[in-house]
Amino acid sequence: QLQLVESGGGLVQAGDSLRLSCAASGRAFSSPVMGWFRQAPGKEREFVAAITWSGISIYYADSVQGRFAISTDKAKNTEYLQMNSLEPEDTAVYYCAAGRFLTGLRGSYDYWGQGTQVTISS
Repeated sequence: QLQLVESGGGLVQAGDSLRLSCAASGRAFSSPVMGWFRQAPGKEREFVAAITWSGISIYYADSVQGRFAISTDKAKNTEYLQMNSLEPEDTAVYYCAAGRFLTGLRGSYDYWGQGTQVTISS
């Protein structure tokens, strides 16, 4: 079993930056891919970014390409999402996920964190 715990959310202004963290415990490397999704009020949960634990393969949603950066620290069993140039449209609950394939499909992820709120004011 794998447990995921997110942290780092908060309220910031448009143009600011935030870094989210996701600490994995249990069988961390049994799931080779780590990802981030987000869900805004009244909307479907959408893919943000994914990375292999090695850091070699990375995949971003078009909406965050060039603004967000995903990374991992295997020694700490932690993945990160550095979010720059934040926009009000980035406001959502951000979820960490662990899965088997580098994909944006929610069904490929087997484990989920509880989510952390990110709010961007204009």
